[in-house]
Amino acid sequence: MTRAETLPRTGDVTVTQTAFRKALLDPQQAVPDGLTNPDGQQVSKRFSVYRNNVVHGLSEAMLTGFPVLAKLVGDEFFREMAKVYLRIHPPTSPLMMHYGAALPGFLESFPGTLHLKYLPDVARLELTLRRAYHAGDAAPVNPDDLTKLDHHALMATRLQMSPASEVLITKWPAKAIWDFNMKGGPQPKGGGETILISRIGFDPVAELLPDGGARFVNSLIKGCSFGTALGLATADTPDFDLTATLGVLIATHSIIGIDKPD
Repeated sequence: MTRAETLPRTGDVTVTQTAFRKALLDPQQAVPDGLTNPDGQQVSKRFSVYRNNVVHGLSEAMLTGFPVLAKLVGDEFFREMAKVYLRIHPPTSPLMMHYGAALPGFLESFPGTLHLKYLPDVARLELTLRRAYHAGDAAPVNPDDLTKLDHHALMATRLQMSPASEVLITKWPAKAIWDFNMKGGPQPKGGGETILISRIGFDPVAELLPDGGARFVNSLIKGCSFGTALGLATADTPDFDLTATLGVLIATHSIIGIDKPD
């Protein structure tokens, strides 16, 4: 049997996995033909209980994965929205830590949230924080090792970035919204943000980057030398603040290695 073709026979009928999945995630769907009890009767009640448990479990997994979103729209609304989402985007992996990756795009077109235009950015931030939490472990470098490099050596050096490090550029103040709801931060205001997400120990962190910081950090992540990354950043942002950007990288434990030139 190939993946997602058929389920085991029940009686004389073979149930397709596609039909089973559709019925499992949508209460409007009838029980697939061929699913029967040992006495040959259709498993309507058993299937309904199983369906309710699956939908409830997936909805709760999303509620746990997007705590600020749930707080912004309310738990009850979020659970109902999750039921719609999971019918359109069923799980593609048994690892629930990855579930919900399509939620930002879903929120951009979901009728019940169109007036809350900041929600997709908040969802992107929560997803990025989750990825950082599950990223590989890595110890940060000693910042003093950077200061020991002369200018020429520093420009030719390649910095190894933490597997948890990722840059997120938003249209709305997603970090300010997250901080307000999770840390009691100040009332969100202003527009978009450039956010560096990384991890300190086991705790994901999000810090704002100055203008040009995204180009600099993303260039480092791609393996560019320090000098190349700096040149790209200053080409886009002539007043790029390198000192402030390095401060964010060091504070978030984002630099895990220094590849010095030979």
